[in-house]
Amino acid sequence: MNKEQILNALRKVRDPQTGQDLVTARMVADVTVEDKHINIQLALPNLQMQGKSELNFACMEAVQSEFPQADVNVHFVARAAGIQEPHSVVPHIKNIIAVASGKGGVGKSTVAVNLALGLKQLGAKVGLMDADVYGPSIPTMLGLTGQRPKVKDVTGKMKMVPLEAYGMQSISIGNIIEPDQAVVLRGPRLAAVIKQFFNDVLWEPLDFLVVDLPPGTGDVQLTLVQTVPVTGVVLVTTPQEVALADAVKAMNMFQLPQINVPVLGVVENMAWFTPEELPDNKYYIFGQGGGKKLAHSSNSVLLGQIPIVQGIREGGDTGTPAVLKTGTPMSNAFLEVAKNTLRQIAVRNELLEPSRVVQLGE
Repeated sequence: MNKEQILNALRKVRDPQTGQDLVTARMVADVTVEDKHINIQLALPNLQMQGKSELNFACMEAVQSEFPQADVNVHFVARAAGIQEPHSVVPHIKNIIAVASGKGGVGKSTVAVNLALGLKQLGAKVGLMDADVYGPSIPTMLGLTGQRPKVKDVTGKMKMVPLEAYGMQSISIGNIIEPDQAVVLRGPRLAAVIKQFFNDVLWEPLDFLVVDLPPGTGDVQLTLVQTVPVTGVVLVTTPQEVALADAVKAMNMFQLPQINVPVLGVVENMAWFTPEELPDNKYYIFGQGGGKKLAHSSNSVLLGQIPIVQGIREGGDTGTPAVLKTGTPMSNAFLEVAKNTLRQIAVRNELLEPSRVVQLGE
């Protein structure tokens, strides 16, 4: 028996919080082997972590399945400050991108879905969370209507396994309730759903988790920033003044000093109408310049302009998002948004401090 063999055995045990194996999750602080005696030291986020007993027995079972004669002892210690900064309930997710709007009907969910798949096409590991609890449209847009997430026991803790579409994990309350069921929840219950999507979902290690927020500046937005460190927000608006006025309110919420989530940029949706038979013509049905105004107000950039194209609507209704139809103008438009978002995240992470979970008083 040697340390490397013990570590290999511990790779069979999963962290009940993240679902990663203990070695990958950096929970194994030390292993010592003396004759038949094996001492394992596990570093926990806090010593009151739920599932300690199950973790203890799982480690003993994993090692003794390889070395039946071993005398295994597991010791728990609190993880030292600074090892995991900023603290996150999902440390295996590198960047969390919120997609927000001030009002409904501006195509926020369409942008969120195509942005996520666009980032995946660029080579990133991406997940998509539908936090629009009252109007969950992600199942329809990804062709997952009627499917239910499975439940898996991870070291004594039950976790939901996200559904997968086009090689991307996703979770939505629309896949948990009946399609025509109304969601009637007050603030605390809404907050519980969002927290559950982070704490009790078995997300694989991701470069980006795109979160499709409901319109406005309410409970879900506040719960998000109080639950996980949000890397930045992508604002979605149409060019018209009515949409812009509401989008400014969403921008101002994220830029409040006590919240302070960076605005990565603005996506101007429905920027112009281009008929399929006249691909060079642009008709500015909702006006012009709204996206640029919002980008200027938020001290960010215009990530891209998405035209009104029938294929975008059809792709959302049939579960085949527009960005997947490579080589088309609509796919190129969403890919441009994904590329610019990727660039803005790189700049944000280079110049600004790591995101932190927001602490707000009542």
